[in-house]
Amino acid sequence: METIGPETGDRRPAGLSVTAQRRRLALAGVRGPVAKGRDFTRQALLDWGWSGTETSEDALLLVSELLTNAALHAGGCIELALSAGEVLRIEVFDGTTTPPRRHPSPQRGLPGGHGLYIVDRVSDRWGTHTHEDGKAVWAEIGASRLTSGRSTGL
Repeated sequence: METIGPETGDRRPAGLSVTAQRRRLALAGVRGPVAKGRDFTRQALLDWGWSGTETSEDALLLVSELLTNAALHAGGCIELALSAGEVLRIEVFDGTTTPPRRHPSPQRGLPGGHGLYIVDRVSDRWGTHTHEDGKAVWAEIGASRLTSGRSTGL
């Protein structure tokens, strides 16, 4: 894991802004990348004072969907990066430059083909960018949503 920005060891009280922090988790060759990515994200949200709301659960869902898509359709997960500031930015790096595409007609009630629709509905923005070794698919949630979301009772 790599953290960029101010120290993040101390948990922040809910409602305080998080300034320019970045955490990275290497996932190449790791077994269970989705579970590891969710645990990593859950800890970051807790440290940044963004846990225990419905929106923080949405962030975990985004991580799950993006990592699953990379594992199933893009040759595997290379890295998960989380950036905190005015938005929570989730980036999943994989080893292919092929852009993700929505399933043309996912079947209601059947698994598969719904991932990018979920990403689109849950995030404030999402997209992709290529780099020399592949691409990253990213999604963002505004920090204000993470601090003002309804409590999950956790």
